[in-house]
Amino acid sequence: MAHRSKRMKQIDQLIGPARTYSLEEAIELFKKCPVTKFDQSVNAALKVGVDVKKSDQQVSGTVSLPHGTGQKILVAVIAKGDKAKDAQAAGADFVGAEDLVEKIKAGWTDFSALITTPDMMREVGKLGKVLGPRGLMPTPKAGTVTTDIAKAVKEIKAGKVEFKVDKTGNINNAVGKISFSKESLLENLMSLFQGIARAKPASSKGIFFRSLYLSTTMGPGLKIDLQSVAVN
Repeated sequence: MAHRSKRMKQIDQLIGPARTYSLEEAIELFKKCPVTKFDQSVNAALKVGVDVKKSDQQVSGTVSLPHGTGQKILVAVIAKGDKAKDAQAAGADFVGAEDLVEKIKAGWTDFSALITTPDMMREVGKLGKVLGPRGLMPTPKAGTVTTDIAKAVKEIKAGKVEFKVDKTGNINNAVGKISFSKESLLENLMSLFQGIARAKPASSKGIFFRSLYLSTTMGPGLKIDLQSVAVN
């Protein structure tokens, strides 16, 4: 049997037998768990009722979390001329054109989001092998291929996040830090769920939200009673 740390044993005692929790109960339990040396992320894993093999049942979109994720967001922008100046004025962390394309092509991905203008997509499209596996490829649907660079930079810095269903029918997103108040975490969660509900494909039949688990970086995963979500 694998050795369980003192911290994990304390968590086991606190949580007890497997059961379902309301969103509020889960967050309250997380806050009672022994602390770690860093501010853990709170993550939501939502199973949705779609057939991911069908192109018309893909679920993706963006949503603004009112309290952000608590993570440092580094925004890179590939643009030229006035658009590059707009990006710098809006607070982008890295701005460039072909030089930035070459840097990324060489494997550099030390940023949280990449924004570009439509006229640069011919160059950015060459970065698929680097950006694709990391979920960093800009798309018009996510608002990261745009002529309004300043707006896109400010929205992402303010807490706009992208969600996307994976090959197993799950959507996984960070919704804040354990240091956030319970109210802030609940507001972020509900904003995420409402955004996902709006993205339900018309061809998806039956119950859309199938199961939900909340977890922290170094903590347990708790199954959530979907009635406490109330957006299905």
